[in-house]
Order: sequence, then C-alpha cells, then structure tokens
Amino acid sequence: MRERDLTMSNQPFGTRLRAAMDARGPLCVGIDPHAHLLDSWGLPDTPEGLASFTYGVVDALADRVAVFKPQSAFFERFGSAGIAVLEQATLRLREAGALVIIDAKRGDIGTTMAGYAAAYLAEKAPLACDALTVSPYLGFGSLQPAIDLARESGAGLFVLALTSNPEGPQFQSARTADGPTVAGAVLDGLRALNADADDLGSFGAVVGATIAKTDEDLDIRGPLLAPGLGAQGATAESLVDVFGTAVRNVVPSSSREILGAGPDAGSLQDAAARANDAYRTVLGY
Repeated sequence: MRERDLTMSNQPFGTRLRAAMDARGPLCVGIDPHAHLLDSWGLPDTPEGLASFTYGVVDALADRVAVFKPQSAFFERFGSAGIAVLEQATLRLREAGALVIIDAKRGDIGTTMAGYAAAYLAEKAPLACDALTVSPYLGFGSLQPAIDLARESGAGLFVLALTSNPEGPQFQSARTADGPTVAGAVLDGLRALNADADDLGSFGAVVGATIAKTDEDLDIRGPLLAPGLGAQGATAESLVDVFGTAVRNVVPSSSREILGAGPDAGSLQDAAARANDAYRTVLGY
C-alpha cells in the first residue's frame, strides 16, 4: 500500500497541484498542533493528544481539501512518537487523494541537504510527501540536492522568499552583489527552474499573505504558498493586492481559522468549506 500511494513520478508536483485545486478548491489547511490548540480541543499536550488531534483533522477533511501543510516542529517536539504521528497522517492524507506539504524549512549544504531531501522527497521514504518547504539562506545553489531529487521523484519545493515575520526584511530586502534583493534573487532562481512548465511548475515560493504590496515579480510560473490568512489577519480579498496577476497560482494556507472550529468534524468541515468558497471566488476556481 505504501509504495503504491507514495509514488510521485507519474506527474510532476505542479501538475498534480493544479488538478487538485481545480477539483477541490485552492484551500491549504495547516496542521499546527501547538499546546493551546490541543487544550482548546480538550486534549492533553502529549503524544496521545497529538494523535487524537491530528487524526481528527485527517478524518474530517482528508477527502474534501486539496492540500494540507503539517508543521513539522509541532510533531518533532514529541520525539519519535510525534514523528510517527506525522508519518501516519501524511500517508492517510495522501491515500485520500490530498497533497501534503511538510513545513520543515530545511536548509543545508552538500550531503546534509541531500540527507534532508532523501527523508522527505524520495518516493519510498517513510516521510515522503508531495512537497517540502526549504530555506535558501546558505545560497540558492545549496538547494540543488533537493531540487534534483524533487525532479526525479515528481515532488515539489517551496522556497522561503518573502515571509511575513517582521524580521524577514533584514535578509530578504537586502541587496545582493549583483543588484537584486535576496528575495528577488530567490524568485529569479525559481522562475528559471519553472521555465519549461506547461502550466504550473513544481518549484514554488513562500510569500506571506500579510506582507505589504511588493515590487518583486511574483510570476515565477510556479505555486505561491501564502500563509497568514485567517487568524493572522490576511483575507481572501487581500490576496489580489499582494499577488496581483499571479494570484491564480496562490495556495492560500490557513490553520487556526479552520482548526479552531474543532473538535467536531462537522464544524471543521463547515469552516473549511467557507474558507474554500471564499478563496475559490477570489482566485478564480
């Protein structure tokens, strides 16, 4: 079962992502089981509470939502027991036809980056997912092992570009020796990787939905993962202001807006449907 369900090479990630969003809507549900969210569900901050929370989300939404983004840190904090929950949740989501972006923001050089890539992007890896978030701040070229394995396996990457945290511009808005900003150089690198894509490439950028309107060219011919919606302040309508003509390539990610409706499965489904309808209208799905 695992080998069949984790095979990614039939179609590239970008193609599968577009098809999934066409079929189910563009919403990406972040799975962020931090302590106070577990408490709001009446669950203990333990591996057992983590499992109950995570599988509750999976059981309610796996066959209704196109994309899920589990935040690895909230699973890692429980050690091997938490990683086991992340592994099982990823498998179950993908068996239900959803795509999974593991939000781990890995970034290193050489064989270490290759090791991270093998953990998440190799077809038969226990944590194999459809796409992985990565950090380019050791140089865009440091991502090459992950780029190569993503191409080989049909997976995708989302590279940090314009994040919404207030510290981000210290690095991202700085000018490189060649002239463009660091964020601009990252976007240029992604645009080059997606140059041959027929529609949506497999190499995307992380661009916070809460950033001010930017002068950077966000049309990278690839997906734009947009966290910050819902509880963090951004709205469906504000996506057009931030992303402009590239808005149809946005993957709008919301966590607390959806998860706060739990633990009742029907309430989770209603919250996801409302958010998805709003994003469908704005993004043109």
